[in-house]
Amino acid sequence: MRKSLMAGNWKMHTTREDACRLAEEVMKHCPTFADREVLLAPPYTAIAAVAETVSGSDIIVSSQNVCWEEQGAFTGEISPVMVKDAGGSAAIIGHSERRQLFFETDTLINQRVKGALDFDLMALLCVGETLTERESGQMLNVLETQIRNGLAGVRAEQMARVVIAYEPVWAIGTGKTASKEQAQEAHAFIRELISKLFEKNVAEQMRILYGGSVKPTNVDELMAQPDIDGALVGGAALDAESFGRIINYQKN
Repeated sequence: MRKSLMAGNWKMHTTREDACRLAEEVMKHCPTFADREVLLAPPYTAIAAVAETVSGSDIIVSSQNVCWEEQGAFTGEISPVMVKDAGGSAAIIGHSERRQLFFETDTLINQRVKGALDFDLMALLCVGETLTERESGQMLNVLETQIRNGLAGVRAEQMARVVIAYEPVWAIGTGKTASKEQAQEAHAFIRELISKLFEKNVAEQMRILYGGSVKPTNVDELMAQPDIDGALVGGAALDAESFGRIINYQKN
């Protein structure tokens, strides 16, 4: 049985004080259920403060990106060692905003994934199609290309620390959400692809999250789908009450 992962991506929001306050409020909503985990991804400047705030809890602290090198002349980057030193144990990689706004390629994203794994971080690899790609029938091709390229060179034994987040670009921050059927179709395709790239047991154990305007009003129906193992939440994660409801989704 796959343990669900409810992840909050705070993006470029919160000062250290704000982040600690939000983390404290989220902790009040964290379940005692053994079947789910919670992850918080504050901005780099607040990773250490949030990690200290949630110390002693089971909350996972993540960075929102990560470099592939331990150190070096990479102005503006943060290394896996720095993430771990700040108290983080995971990294979001390949988010659509990194792909669309900062032109990160599959090759660069693959370097980041392998760098995270080499330093024992959990790697949350984000994939997803644009509205044009979906409407032109290219969705599955786009997902396959992003996943094949993003996981190139990753060994089967490393896949236990890989989480894939399916985020249709057209649903991120727009208020639009893929229907439960659309989301399930994409997740099932991803799981089948992983079984082909690695092994069936790797695919069966892999957690695949849905991201794209996840809200308290739609989380239950999304989480009822057999191949959806959690959520990567943006805007709603900045409100402790809303994120708390998402964390405590109701099983159907």
